[in-house]
Amino acid sequence: MLRPVVTGVDGSPESLAAALWAAREAQRRSLPLHLVHATSWSPHPSASDPANVIRRQMGRGVLRKTESHIARTCPDVRLTDEQVDGPATAALLKAADRAELMVLGSRGLSGFTGLLAASVAQGVVARATRPVVLVRAGEHPEDGRRQDQDGRRSALATCRDVVLGLDLNDPSDEVIGFAFEAARVRGARLRVMHAWSGPSLLSLGPGEIGLESAPERAQEWRGFLEAVLQTWRERFPGVDVDETVVEGKAGPHLVSASSGAGLLVVGRRMHEGDVGPHAGPVTHTLIHHARCPVAVVAHD
Repeated sequence: MLRPVVTGVDGSPESLAAALWAAREAQRRSLPLHLVHATSWSPHPSASDPANVIRRQMGRGVLRKTESHIARTCPDVRLTDEQVDGPATAALLKAADRAELMVLGSRGLSGFTGLLAASVAQGVVARATRPVVLVRAGEHPEDGRRQDQDGRRSALATCRDVVLGLDLNDPSDEVIGFAFEAARVRGARLRVMHAWSGPSLLSLGPGEIGLESAPERAQEWRGFLEAVLQTWRERFPGVDVDETVVEGKAGPHLVSASSGAGLLVVGRRMHEGDVGPHAGPVTHTLIHHARCPVAVVAHD
C-alpha cells in the first residue's frame, strides 16, 4: 500500500501554502495526498458539547477550503482528509508515522483557529521518524521552477536546484537517498554541500601542529565527498550532481545556498539529549532563516 503525502492544515496562510506544495509533491511522486486537521482538545471531550461541535464545524470548513484550493491547482491528485482530536503535535506525529513525508507550514497562527504554531512544527520535526518538509507562507508549488528570461514562470522551465547539506562525519543513506529522489522527480540538479572546519589550537594534542593548509584539507574533504556519492550517482544516473565543500559553520552556508533553491534537505539524528528530542542547531537555524522549503530527514 502506498504511503500518502500528509499535510497538517489549520486555516493559516502557512498551512495553505504547505498543502499546495504537498499536493504538487504528491503528483510528482504519484502518491495520494491526505489532509489532517487537529481539533482543539479538552480533557473530557464530548460529541454533544457545543464548543466541540463548533470546533469540528470550523475544522470541516478549514478542510473544505483547503481542498478547494488544491482542486484548482492539482485537480488530479487523489485526496482524502480527516479530523483528529488531541494536542496538535501528538496528532500530527501519529499521522506522520503513516506518511511517505509530512508537510507543514513553518509558521502557523496561534490562537483559536491556528493550531500549527511554530512550536508545533518544531515539535513534529524533532520527533518524527519520517521526513518532514516545512513550507512558509508565500511558497507556491510553481515556485520550485526557474523563471524564464522575461521573469515569468513556465511549465517548460526547469526546476530549481535541490540542495543537500551533508555531514561527511555522519553520512546517512536515508538523507542522501531522499535528496537524490527529490532531484529525480523534479528533473532538477542536486547541489551537495559539506561544511568543514580546521583543527583549533584547543583540539590539537601535545606537540601536534596543523600541517595541512586549508586548500589541502578542502581537497581531502572533496575526495571523500566524491567517494560517498559515487554509488548514488550510479543509482541515479539521470541526476546532475554538483559537489561543494566549504570552510566554516554549515548553517550560514546552507542559508545562503537556499536562496534560489527549490528544496533544501538536511538530516536529523534520532536520539534524545539531556533536554529530550531536538532538531539540532543547524536545522534550527534553517527552519528560521532558509529561503526555500526545508526537508528534515530523520536517520539512525
